[in-house]
Amino acid sequence: MLVSCLYAVVLICGFLILSGCQQESSTSPAPVGSQTEQPTAGDDASAEVETAGSESEPTADSKSIEIPLQILDWDQTLKLVAEKKGKVVVLDLWSSSCIPCIKEFPKLVELQKIYGDKIACISFNCDYFGLADEPPEFYKESVLKFLTKKEALFDNIISSIESDKLFETIDLASIPAVYVYDIEGKVAKRFDNDSGDDEFTYEKDIIPLVEKLMAQ
Repeated sequence: MLVSCLYAVVLICGFLILSGCQQESSTSPAPVGSQTEQPTAGDDASAEVETAGSESEPTADSKSIEIPLQILDWDQTLKLVAEKKGKVVVLDLWSSSCIPCIKEFPKLVELQKIYGDKIACISFNCDYFGLADEPPEFYKESVLKFLTKKEALFDNIISSIESDKLFETIDLASIPAVYVYDIEGKVAKRFDNDSGDDEFTYEKDIIPLVEKLMAQ
């Protein structure tokens, strides 16, 4: 009889212990890994894109501005300059591989914005260097992308003459080079670095000359 009672007590105690463990398991907090799903790297990237897209300052590309761009030789370019008679003309020879050219290019854009119809700015790209499988048209997309980013809303040209031949024709060692023409269409000065003097800049050299010619 005593053994039966003890056996019953053991069964009851075991049942109570098992019930308590099950209840604790059901009410205990879930492991960290099973909590609310954590954001992934992809979610973070999407958030960054949305933040960038919500910036109030529009980019040049978003404005969908139309940039004039044509392919001309040097003689055709000089005819274009002649058509600007009555205005001071600034003709900037540049290349995407010319660091000083790229550095000074925004000053050309700024010059046109400041003086508007009183002057005429023209950019002349010299990227084409004569490869048969890379004609002048090959550079149009990359040049246009750069001009659009800089908002170059004036006449822009890609040279149809390979750069070495062009430089030989106009007796220029290398770019950067900027021609400034007076209101009569005559060359007032060509700025280049051939002389060995300090490198010219728009702020130090070109803008003062343009303002002087405008005042005459």
